[in-house]
Amino acid sequence: MPLALCCVSHSPLLDLPGPERDLLDDIESALDRAAEFVREFDPELVVTFSPDHYNGFFYKLMPPFCVGTAATGVGDYGTHAGALDVPAELARELAESVLAAGVDVAVSMTMEVDHGTVQPLQRLLGAATARPVVPIFVNSVAVPLGPLRRASALGAAVGQHLSTLGKRVLVLGSGGLSHDPPVPALATATGPARERILHGGTMTARQRLARQERVIEAAREFATGGGSLRPLNPEWDRGFLAALDDGRLGEFDTWENAWITEVAGNSAHEVRTWVAAFAALASQGPYRTAVRYYRPAPALIAGFAVRTALPVHDLDSTSGRQP
Repeated sequence: MPLALCCVSHSPLLDLPGPERDLLDDIESALDRAAEFVREFDPELVVTFSPDHYNGFFYKLMPPFCVGTAATGVGDYGTHAGALDVPAELARELAESVLAAGVDVAVSMTMEVDHGTVQPLQRLLGAATARPVVPIFVNSVAVPLGPLRRASALGAAVGQHLSTLGKRVLVLGSGGLSHDPPVPALATATGPARERILHGGTMTARQRLARQERVIEAAREFATGGGSLRPLNPEWDRGFLAALDDGRLGEFDTWENAWITEVAGNSAHEVRTWVAAFAALASQGPYRTAVRYYRPAPALIAGFAVRTALPVHDLDSTSGRQP
């Protein structure tokens, strides 16, 4: 049965005050085209590759990859709060298959996921619980990070297993591209921020509101050319997207983490979710991207991109019917 792919950037600022209307309308148009692609594919299962922003994973235990056999949205930035529809047995079998393929992956029976997982589900499917979903956490923030080639290996192992299920499966990558938002870093965080990234704990409504206000202010300052955040890098973003469009996934095996941080920002490592998703699709053979969107969006502190794709043989069998 076929796999399909949709990769999107995410940003809490999509639903917060600040970004200009023409930017939001442009992005919403691209997300609508991607949502139409998903509706036409009509997935029976969604497998997400997504990061976390110290809402569900903390330094008390930080795996490079983790498969959730159950998951709950934490409800940050107004996203879905509550359980996702995770088929536990299917998720467990997926984890076992990935381990058998030589990729070390943790398992969580109580995974907590934030806007990085939930926002794309809501935007593309209408609701976070619209389809059964297996969430796969890909550490993209907490150093030390593994080499990018391990994200490719994860994706390939996942794709190979999904091809045996006899289901229409949408693989979804969430994050990136170049951006350097105000996320606490282990090397510099102090006080409550450091305690948060080390030990976690449930945030109060007041704490979430305060963090939201800090993000809004940081975005406002960044969009007007101020602040200390690293600038976006549209050239790097476009090069990354071109490699994906051309199927040149092997190029990412040589990308060094320090270089990614230097040229594209601390949170540009979220592109490993895209690499994993594309590797899952590529495990089925050549693919072709359909919806292609990119726009540097300082008001969102992100190079914002959207891609959809299908294997070439599925495009041929449907006469290329794509939005």
